[in-house]
Amino acid sequence: MSDINQKLENIRQLPENERVYALNELIEGCGLDCPAAVEELKNILKAYDYGNLGLAQINPILGDIQYNAQKVVKYIKYAESLELDMVIFPELTLTGYPIEDIIDRYPVVVEENIKWLKEIAKITGKTRAVVGFIEKVKNNTGRRYYNAAAVLGEGKIESIIRKTLLPNYAEFYDLRYFEPSPFIGAQPPETLCNLQKPFETPKLNTVNGKKYGITICEDCWNNDEFFVPNLYNVDPVKVLADEYPDVIINCSASPTRTKKEQLKHNMLSYISRAAKTPFVYVNQVGAIDNNSFDGSSRVYNARGELLARAKSFEEQFLIVNPIKDLGKIYPLANGLEKTLREPKAFTLDYEPDLERTYKTIIQGIRDYFAKTGFKRAVLGLSGGLDSSVSAVLVADALSPENVFGVSMPSMITSDESKNDAQTLAENLGINFTHAPIKSMYDTINASLQELFTKVESKWEGRYKHSFTPDNIQARSRAMLLWGISNEFGQCLPIATSDKSELYMGYATVNGDMSGGFAPIADVTKTKLFALARWMNKNRAVKNVIPESVILKRPGAELAIDPKTGKPLIAEDALMPYEFMDEVIWRIENKHESYKEMFETAFLYEKENNISLEQKTEWLDKFYRRMSTALYKWSILPPSVIVDARSINKNDYRQPITSSRINYKGQTPEEIEDIIAAWE
Repeated sequence: MSDINQKLENIRQLPENERVYALNELIEGCGLDCPAAVEELKNILKAYDYGNLGLAQINPILGDIQYNAQKVVKYIKYAESLELDMVIFPELTLTGYPIEDIIDRYPVVVEENIKWLKEIAKITGKTRAVVGFIEKVKNNTGRRYYNAAAVLGEGKIESIIRKTLLPNYAEFYDLRYFEPSPFIGAQPPETLCNLQKPFETPKLNTVNGKKYGITICEDCWNNDEFFVPNLYNVDPVKVLADEYPDVIINCSASPTRTKKEQLKHNMLSYISRAAKTPFVYVNQVGAIDNNSFDGSSRVYNARGELLARAKSFEEQFLIVNPIKDLGKIYPLANGLEKTLREPKAFTLDYEPDLERTYKTIIQGIRDYFAKTGFKRAVLGLSGGLDSSVSAVLVADALSPENVFGVSMPSMITSDESKNDAQTLAENLGINFTHAPIKSMYDTINASLQELFTKVESKWEGRYKHSFTPDNIQARSRAMLLWGISNEFGQCLPIATSDKSELYMGYATVNGDMSGGFAPIADVTKTKLFALARWMNKNRAVKNVIPESVILKRPGAELAIDPKTGKPLIAEDALMPYEFMDEVIWRIENKHESYKEMFETAFLYEKENNISLEQKTEWLDKFYRRMSTALYKWSILPPSVIVDARSINKNDYRQPITSSRINYKGQTPEEIEDIIAAWE
């Protein structure tokens, strides 16, 4: 008996609901080429009569319409073979999301995606397919495109749905490219690229006798009872709910972030319960530059209860029937379930979010390299926390043989750091070598000193003490890593700066900030410590990061602290990371002012006795250093957005010349005195 037949025999012993998903997983594992299993699954689903849907959670390549269309056709044919009522794809299926300025500069992309849409429609049969695409707008004012979805079936385009609510915050820039739809719900196919004015047609799509309301991503994020205040003056879900659909569908492309699952779950549960209608949410998976999409497509019943959920961080075709309660709930990343009811508060207990963080970054690295044609990575191994965590993440994403770690000690580097770097590389199984930089440092420093003397003959203002020696070391290391990247094909250097130190500008431009990708740039230092311990405990190979790395107080080992005669410790130059990371969290998540932070106790204060003078000194230093670090944020390489809020330039933009903002604020009396002095 063949292996497939044996698996089928085992599956036949399962209860019916479990059989559906065991058969589907078997078919997916065979690349959808398993006729006996398909026939068996089809026969089970026939008993449901109506309402069988396929959620096609795909990982697109941005702009590669042919690649994306191939996935669409594959899943349409699979859905047809199972005689499903409908197969649903994520937002902007054919182009990938976010498409950004490509469509403005290269309109051919839009033309091509419409051609592909029309040709795909021709291969459809009784199973309807909801496919996201970009549509041209025919008008003389406004933007040039709609974010749209087409319902395909019976060899043609049956209707078109256009996105009404266009997000223009955080990582989203829809309003830059797309025109809001003037009509909520379905429009006839003759309006394709020719919507002069909305037709007064039924807003719902009828498939196999059941009515479906279809929305696109942001259109479900504006319930005025759940969000107070809300951003828009209309709620498309409520508009469609008033038409009494049997099911509401949302085609989405929503990236993962800290606390996003909590918000998404509670919101979707609320709106399905409020509409008294099952809600189907189909999300994109995979990473596009800075955005990592978790998939986790799901279905809620009319009572707001979770009926089905797809896998996280994996492509999947999930079969559901929201009308007859057919579904399977695949698990979230470990720990996330615990966070669904947590209050919004700063904590150093990162455990519930660590597996999601790990998978978010792994997917971000893997897809960035695969989708840009790179295969290998090189990074400096200092023996410190940042480079050690980065090395594990890159090795797990690309496989150890595709990673090269280089220890580049200077005259300041300790033996402990050199040993830790080598031990880490051996534990991980990555390639490794030593490349001391002392001779390079001496040569560059000598050349610079000669040059500085010439400049000083014309200019005043030479620093008595500068960071030049520190930066020579960091930039020498970057030069070696870029040299390897230039010399060996499909190789990118990795930038290892973390979020805490980027906020403080405690990173060297063209030094440790230099690279083709920055995997941990949105992870604070305290979370990195927790992530290091989590990876040591939860990876297949345990304890790859030496305990001495985790116990060591971080420092760049670029300069000697005159107070101790030893390499400078970062916290001595800055402030305790526990305090710093709470400042970052309060700014990003609660938008607290300097005054509010000063007047309320930090977690660090509850465990450590510090004076108000010390707290003032740290807050002043934080804002001073942050103000002068803005230009560094703007030149950070692509990085994965992990936190709820970020300094990633795809998420947060602040003019560099805004460095003179008075973050403390002033009282009316102080302002009055200043104005009086001007007189």
